[in-house]
Formats: sequence, structure tokens, C-alpha cells
Amino acid sequence: MTDSAVTATYRAARDSLLDLRGRPEEAAASFRWPDLGDRFNWAVDWFDAIARGSDTPALVVVEEDGTSETVTFDAMAARADRVATWLGKQGVRRGDPVIVMLNNQVELWDVMLAVIKLGAVIMPTTTAAGPADLADRISRGGARHVIANPADAAKFTSVPGSYTRVSIGAAEPGWADLRAAYLTDVPPVQHPGTAPSDPLLLYFTSGTTSRPKLVEHTQQSYPLGHLSTMYWLGLQPGDVHLNISSPGWAKHAWSCFFAPWMAEATIFVYNYRRFDAAALLSVLRENHVTSFCAPPTVWRMLINADLTGGPGSLREVVGAGEPLNPEVIARVDDAWGLTLRDGYGQTEMTAAVGNPPGAAVKPGSMGRPLPGVPVVLIDPLTDVVVEGVGEGELALDLSAHPVPLMTGYQGDEQRNATAMTGGFYHTGDVATRDEEGYITYLGRTDDVFKASDYKISPFELESVLIEHPAVAEAAVVPAPDPVRLAVPKAYIALVPGHEPDAATAESILAYARAHLSAWQRVRRIEFFELPKTISGKIRRVELRARESELADGTLEGDGTEWRDDQFPDLLG
Repeated sequence: MTDSAVTATYRAARDSLLDLRGRPEEAAASFRWPDLGDRFNWAVDWFDAIARGSDTPALVVVEEDGTSETVTFDAMAARADRVATWLGKQGVRRGDPVIVMLNNQVELWDVMLAVIKLGAVIMPTTTAAGPADLADRISRGGARHVIANPADAAKFTSVPGSYTRVSIGAAEPGWADLRAAYLTDVPPVQHPGTAPSDPLLLYFTSGTTSRPKLVEHTQQSYPLGHLSTMYWLGLQPGDVHLNISSPGWAKHAWSCFFAPWMAEATIFVYNYRRFDAAALLSVLRENHVTSFCAPPTVWRMLINADLTGGPGSLREVVGAGEPLNPEVIARVDDAWGLTLRDGYGQTEMTAAVGNPPGAAVKPGSMGRPLPGVPVVLIDPLTDVVVEGVGEGELALDLSAHPVPLMTGYQGDEQRNATAMTGGFYHTGDVATRDEEGYITYLGRTDDVFKASDYKISPFELESVLIEHPAVAEAAVVPAPDPVRLAVPKAYIALVPGHEPDAATAESILAYARAHLSAWQRVRRIEFFELPKTISGKIRRVELRARESELADGTLEGDGTEWRDDQFPDLLG
């Protein structure tokens, strides 16, 4: 297949989903992944094809002080050519893993495109990573090159390894300055000859329950697979898409790189040091953003801000990263008349389940399987596929050769065997499916627990708790109990202005009692700083371990726990 034929094949698949916008059932039934042949490189075969000669903005970066930088598609292609040519002279070769540790700055997009054009492998890394994290990544990922800002260069001083060091600007001795790449014009970079199955990305997961896993994606699993993400987001050519995400994590590649440029939309970035809901809303309106994706934490902050200014030019509003609470969806609809749509995926795959435009949204549900993604539920006791209404572990059917799925966990055959057992990729997430095929997230397989022989989904309880005006965040785990085996306990982070005292505790427990079934009752709460991963996700595994230590006496409580039996009005 010629390069032009590959581009045409890719475009046809993309266009079929654009044409099926608003018809999710038809899209799910008819969409098929295209065959890209034996040679494919997204940066050359797709991005360059749409970018050359286009003066449409590809990227807009707005800073907190109001300054901004806009790069057209044509200019972005040329910048990436310069960077790729220069990196090649520094020794970056096809197949080389390259740590890319940059902020939301134009050079990040230049470098990602350039590394793809060279056929090398991107290892996105958050700037929050410290020397120990970096040593682990370089060792397990086999990094041959590092690209970072001067401010982060010192972190590598104690990190062993023979790797090329590149900085964006003057750094310590031994670091080459990438700014030299922009000083001369170069011809377009030629196709590196990569096959669809060649490696492209190495992602470290956030490690919510264990040591971060090293996920490998190919030249097609993300660059082609994210067509499902584009469809879920509802992106169209000419859109201006804002996604709240930090570089180094998979969601950044989802919504700040692949999906928008698949749709020929503009990627819009707003940089800020500290989140300010009012400032974000102002920037969003002033810059005519049409599509906005943010994690539930940001949405919860936004609904507590002043939304009376309206949604501006927004057409699509989406939440991702963790399940959306029904209250958040209702508040956005009341204020803006827009349906906040949820979706589901992992670093290991692209968007797999979602509420795309045109789908009826059931608050609390993630939606239905997206086009081309063979989602099933597996009974954890029998390993049999659950048909129709039921509950089970979310999985992908490997017999359907799911394009968006990783090749596996690099260097960890035991985890691979566990994840891919029985002909399915096991996500580790438990969900239910109703009679219309809507899937509702319950929790991680090790988060769901039993209390008095009833199955408890932490997410359901947490969704109720955060509706209380004093609760900023909540994490529910089982607390050992001599009678009920375990009872639901909530670790609570308070909204500023509320005191961690008996009155607040009683108010929260009473609210939970009034809005939950008797068997779901939260029996204990503790005001506590929630432990989180480097990407900001709550580590319930640490809270479960803490409860075990409290129960066996190896840890002494700090006096901030409150139980429902301490309040006479809550008895009975």
C-alpha cells in the first residue's frame, strides 16, 4: 500500500465516524478498523498530510498572564521536521526509547511529532517525577535519550545510565540545547518505514494499587485506536478543544494530541499555577472553546463557581479520569443546558465505553461500548462472559483483535499472563450492565467489598458524600468490624471553611444516612489528607492498609475518627 493510499484509508475510517456523529447505535454496529498495510507512521501519513499548507491553528497555548502562542498546522509540521532532523544528529534512532519530560509548552508537541517521525519510542514523563522515579523509568524502559527543561535537568544528576541529554534552553554541562534545531530550514522528514505493529509509546501507569506498570503501545494502537476517543469527545474539523490534563499521563495523549488532530481540530491549552475556576471559565469563553474535557475533580470545582456567565461557544462537555457523580451532571445541565458526558478507558487502551453525542445519558452510567471496542463483562468466579443484564469485570475480547489495546506490560510476563488470561484483557474494574446495555462503574476489583454480606461499591457511597457542602473529596474503604465483618468507612477531605469537629461529622453521617440504603450506611468517617498517586488519583490501597493496622493495634488512631454510634440521633 502506498503512503497516499494509507492516508486515504485512514481518512475514510475517520470520516465514517464523523458522518455517524449523533447516531451512536449505528456507529457501534457498522464501524470497522481499517487495514493500514505493512507501513504506517501517524506523524507522516496523517499529520503531515493534513498539515502541509494549512493555516488553521493546530495549537494555541495561553498563559496565566494573558500572553499566548499560536502555531498553525503547516508551521507545526515544519517545526517538527527541524526538531526531528536535529535529534537525528544527536543520535536518536528508530526504536530508541526517549523520555519526554516537558510542560504544556509548544516544544512538547514539536518533540512528540519529531520522535514519531524518526520511528523512535516516546516515553512521556511527568515533571513531578523525582530522581528515584526517573531511575526506575530509565532502567525498566531502557531510555536512550532524555529531553527536559533546564529546571529539571538537575534531577538526572544522580540517575545512572548512558543516555543523551537534551534541554529546551541552556542547562548544566553535558546537555545539548534543542533551541538550535529551529535555526535552519530543513526538507520534510521522510517516512521512517515503521510498521503498524512497531512500538511507539511507553507509558508508566499511575500506580493506584501497586508499582507502576510499563505499558507498550504501537504505531497504530493509539494513533488509530483513538478514533474511538475522537468519536466519544464529539470532535469535528475546526473545533477548539480544551482538555485539562498534565503531560506525562495517557489522558494528555488522548485529548491533547491524537484525538483533536485526528479531527483536524485546534488543541487549546491554558497554563496556570493554581486552579482558578473563574479564570478558566473566562479564558474558555474569550477564546471560543467549543469542546471541553476535564476530570471530575475540576468539574466539582466548577459547579461551585459562578456559572451564570454561560458556556460561551461550548458545544461538547466531557468528564474523564474517574466516574462522574450524577449531581455534577445535573448542575451543569441546569446552569448551561449542556449534557456533561462520561466515558471510560485506561492507559492500556483508548476510550472503550462512553456517552457520545446523540446518546441518551443515564446519570451515573459511563455509557455503552464505543465503536470498534469489543467490551464484555466477565464473571470473576467462573470466568464466563456475562450475557445481557448483569455484573462482572470489564474486559476486552482478544479474539476480536482490539486495535486500541496495548501489546502488553513490558518486562512483566506474570502481569501479562494475569491481564490476558482466558482470551480476554482484564481491566481490573467491576461494572454492571442494564437491559439497554448501559454500563455503570462499581470500582476496582479490590475496592469493592462486602459489609453484612451486602456488596458495597465505594463509588456509589462517595457520590452521595460529596454532595454534602462540607465534603471536597471522599474515599470509602472497609473497616474491620466484629459483627458485620466490615463496615463502610469514609476518609474525608473538607471544603475550606469547615471544621473537622463533631458537628461536621454528625452532619455528614446524617446526610449519608438520609440518602443511602440502610445496607450502604456509612458507619464511620475520618477527616484525613487523602493519599494520592503522582497523577492525583486516590490510593485506596493505602487507606485499606491503614484500617488493617488500626484494627490489629499496630497503628494508633489520631482521634479524628467519628462513628455513627457516638451520636444518639443516628442510632436505630
